[in-house]
Amino acid sequence: MSQSASNKAWQARREAAVVNGVGTLLPVFIERAQNAELWDVEGNRYIDFASGIAVLNTGHNHPKVVAAVRAQLEKFSHTCFQVTPYPGYIELAEKLNALVPGPTPKRTLFLSTGAEAVENAIKIARAHTGRSGTIAFKGGFHGRTMMGMALTGKVVPYKTGFGPFPGEVYHLPFPSDYLGVSEADALAALDLCFSSDIEPTRVAAIIIEPVQGEGGFYPASASFMQRLRQLCDQHGILLICDEIQSGFCRTGKTFATEYAGIEPDIMTLAKSLAGGFPLSAVVGKAEVMNAAKPGGLGGTYAGSPIACAAALAVLEVIEEEQLNQRANTQGEQIKARLQQLAERFDCIGDIRGPGAMVAMELVKQRDAARPDADLTKRLVAEAGKRGLVLLACGVRANVIRFLAPLTASPALVDEGLDLLEQALLAAQG
Repeated sequence: MSQSASNKAWQARREAAVVNGVGTLLPVFIERAQNAELWDVEGNRYIDFASGIAVLNTGHNHPKVVAAVRAQLEKFSHTCFQVTPYPGYIELAEKLNALVPGPTPKRTLFLSTGAEAVENAIKIARAHTGRSGTIAFKGGFHGRTMMGMALTGKVVPYKTGFGPFPGEVYHLPFPSDYLGVSEADALAALDLCFSSDIEPTRVAAIIIEPVQGEGGFYPASASFMQRLRQLCDQHGILLICDEIQSGFCRTGKTFATEYAGIEPDIMTLAKSLAGGFPLSAVVGKAEVMNAAKPGGLGGTYAGSPIACAAALAVLEVIEEEQLNQRANTQGEQIKARLQQLAERFDCIGDIRGPGAMVAMELVKQRDAARPDADLTKRLVAEAGKRGLVLLACGVRANVIRFLAPLTASPALVDEGLDLLEQALLAAQG
């Protein structure tokens, strides 16, 4: 194989052409992919436990998605919905309006990225309430735009050097028993926020991930989500559930919010919505969503006809292949194997997560107060050497998250877990 086709050569070209601020997990360059497998330019095979950061719940190049995209490409690729609309946008909006939790009539806005969805959710909340304040949670991640960074509750690497950020954003501790933060602690912090930082009548929205993504895959309990819903109703505050990473069957339900049995005012969606194509959505109660005036929302590429076609196919795959059940089965498989590893390795402090949104927290000698970020970094690197793509996360940078495509076979997941075990042995030295 020629030098120009090697990973090393492409890495040199990457360093010469691409900004340093775009980080890269593994210095390998992918040539093709199928379902839960990747092959780089040198022909090396990888098992994908990352799914492009939770984008590929339906796997790489699902045949149904590929067929839908090809069919749309033969018609047209772009007109801009705000100029000349097209049926796919409407069909997908109708399906999402019916799919998200709650009986209240819904409306949908399509955009291109998760950060755009979050930005527009805040715009809509302000337009509806006439208020400006927003409450978010420590450890939460809501994007790299200015408002997204303001809402995000993790400084390194997302906020370092980029301030100042939009004002009137307040952060509460996210409840996590493993980290010693109870629901009562979080609710007490909300009361304190209302008394010392901003009166509730000036708060437009509380935004929360039902399962934190970048923050470490900590799930909010049903009781906590229900209490937030009650407090929002009490004070006329909108509840925004950010399902960008947890949505579309990752947790064993179509949306993680369903575990709480509540109806959010607004939901933000992206990632696995369109099977690998850039598409995001803001879905919410019609009265709320219609607060913005015509022209106040949108974007040139927002709701791409190609991405909408892909998303319509994704929704068919979810139903036909029973991806919620597959998520639960896959999650049980992964957690059972991790429990076996936890009996052997005292670096595994916690295993958690609903459905296939599974996390393993690495600590020193099972001590929750001693996170092991160095081991986590070594484990990701050792896994990559063996052909397993793993992602780390967490405010303490010590969590391994598992995001294999839900369409991955049990045998392939087992093969990946074998590689994980080998990598963990090597990383521990």
